[in-house]
Amino acid sequence: MDQTRRSWFCGSPAHAVNRRGFLGSMAAGAAAVVADMTALDVLTTPVLAGEMKRQRKHVILLWLAGGASQLETWDPKPGAPTGGPFRSIPTSVPGIQISELMPKMAQRMKHTTIIRSLNTKNGDHGGGARLMMQGRRDDPSVRYPDLGAVLARELGQAHSQVPDYVTFYSATEGRNAAPGTSGFLGERYAPMGLTTSMIPENLRRLEEISELDHVQRAELRDLLSKRFARGRIASSALGSHNVAYQRVRGLMASETLFDIGREPQAVRDRYGPTQFGEQALVARRLIEAGVPFVRVARAWWDSHGQNFETHQELVPELDHVMSALLDDLEARGLLEHTLVITLAEFGRTPEINPSLGRDHFASAWSATLSGAGIRGGSVHGKTDPNGRSVVDGEIGPAELFATIYRALGIDHQKHYMVGARPVPLTEPGTEPVEDVLA
Repeated sequence: MDQTRRSWFCGSPAHAVNRRGFLGSMAAGAAAVVADMTALDVLTTPVLAGEMKRQRKHVILLWLAGGASQLETWDPKPGAPTGGPFRSIPTSVPGIQISELMPKMAQRMKHTTIIRSLNTKNGDHGGGARLMMQGRRDDPSVRYPDLGAVLARELGQAHSQVPDYVTFYSATEGRNAAPGTSGFLGERYAPMGLTTSMIPENLRRLEEISELDHVQRAELRDLLSKRFARGRIASSALGSHNVAYQRVRGLMASETLFDIGREPQAVRDRYGPTQFGEQALVARRLIEAGVPFVRVARAWWDSHGQNFETHQELVPELDHVMSALLDDLEARGLLEHTLVITLAEFGRTPEINPSLGRDHFASAWSATLSGAGIRGGSVHGKTDPNGRSVVDGEIGPAELFATIYRALGIDHQKHYMVGARPVPLTEPGTEPVEDVLA
């Protein structure tokens, strides 16, 4: 199939609007529309949609489920006994090389920081996935929220009617290892998990209920709610009940965000016809509408056998989808406010086993950060010539999460209260990796 990337900036004068002038004249209107996201037709007005939604920070996590090999992606070791058959190629940033399987990302390295020095010490699918989604090890006395739930709380709007946290995981392999959890933050920040369809189920109005009936029922509920509240002391229970109904209405209206049929065919072609590409396109639509966090899982990278054939199939797809996503975000003015992460539960062993595979490896592997708050065109950390250990800049999950939080303008040292117990956002004493931050 032809997945050749073409430039798609439309050249419309509307996209060249003066941002300062726009914000000065539209601030009140923008605030009103952001507060009522049922007005989703705003997406059809590029000027309004772009300026309102790109002001807030967002995250798209490309989750490489099963454990992608750093040696076939971001930290190749050609010529080493552990290196495998693929070459490294230069990138658009002098001195940085990546796998030859990623020629498109090689030309977009200015947006991306590669972290080559993760040592996370957990090579189990379930434990490693929870660790890399939560940024800390399990605690039997506390149900920790994962990254998506934390960012939904920190970056979301209190009365937002679009989802705060959406996760796509269509494969069956590894799905239960990191399903997404809001932990002690509660169900308000639980993910909307999509496993069988790209469009959430049960959002549509029942066919036997007309649009007029639907509207009138909502109006009747509002009327009864106001009558019930009249003369009563305001309570959190009553308020949350009304917010829940408003949120449901907003979620019903947000169904169109998941429909890539509303995108021009040219845009759909650039992401490609694969499920991974289509879900990445939905992710862009969601963050453009104000969703704080979207995870798109691509499985299954667990290449204990035939590692090189597996990566020869999956890495070019990652290269194509990731480069299309970064280009699209940049063209829409969203990249400076959107952090794109590639991450897995661990990497893969430098040693090649008798099945020509690589096994689980958590001692020296890679992740990437692109976009918001990141100093692109850089590499943090270094592994030895065979990729067996970190020789410079070693970090763990806590440092990675602190870096993500700092890039998004979140205080990584803040605490949540779980009952009477203060729970820090990251482990005490953790500091972000300053040299990758803008």
